[in-house]
Amino acid sequence: MAHIKNAVRDLHTLEDLAAGTTVIHRLHPLVKIITTLLYIVLVISFNRYNLSGLIPFVFYPVILMALAEIPYRPLFYRLLVALPFAFFAGISNVFFDREVALYLGGMAFSYGFIAFVSLLLKTFLTVMAVLILAATTSLSQISCQLARLKVPNILVMQIIMTYRYLGVLIHEAYTMFTAYILRSPQHKVIKMKDMGSFLGGLLLRSFDRADRLYAAMKCRGFGGSFTISDDAVVKRADWFYLLGLTAILLVLRYVNFSVWLGNSLNI
Repeated sequence: MAHIKNAVRDLHTLEDLAAGTTVIHRLHPLVKIITTLLYIVLVISFNRYNLSGLIPFVFYPVILMALAEIPYRPLFYRLLVALPFAFFAGISNVFFDREVALYLGGMAFSYGFIAFVSLLLKTFLTVMAVLILAATTSLSQISCQLARLKVPNILVMQIIMTYRYLGVLIHEAYTMFTAYILRSPQHKVIKMKDMGSFLGGLLLRSFDRADRLYAAMKCRGFGGSFTISDDAVVKRADWFYLLGLTAILLVLRYVNFSVWLGNSLNI
């Protein structure tokens, strides 16, 4: 039961963080979305062997988390969900690409190992950028700006409804789990033989709850489209942030400061 309670609590953690009042929170949502997309595109654009070029991009999540006063633990906890996929997707490089790329401290490192570490670092940087955006911008603000960017309305609605319905689904699972434990106090978890009926019941309850939610939305005038209600304007400080960060990111993309610093120090 505790892990379901934790899931319900963790689901709303980012929304609570997005209600902050720091300098990053006060930036226009559109500016934050554009800079996040630019950062992700630049990180992904690096060659899989260019590990040194990626290292300076670590400054982005570190500085933004400090300015936004975001605790590290909630974001790293969510990052752990994505890292295993990158790990198993890139581990094959270590076995199949064994050509030696460099020697460091008497140890040989292959191109496959560099590609593997590069993939993990790219995953870390891109996922952290998205999490920082979610932790400093509410879902409604993100949805409004996506609509302004002419993202298809069906995609915006899918994002909103999926995110909102996750909480409803978890609450339904929590209710069913509580009923199960009360009927079987000698068990702390759902027995495997009951898992099929439990999931089937959860699916049926989800369908029924979804119908009732949709009926309630229709009664309140929902017409199947997303309405933009954000009247915030892009201020001068937002433009300075957008232009300044864009310039810094482009310089980091095309100037390898890691190699430059290593050559300066004769490393």
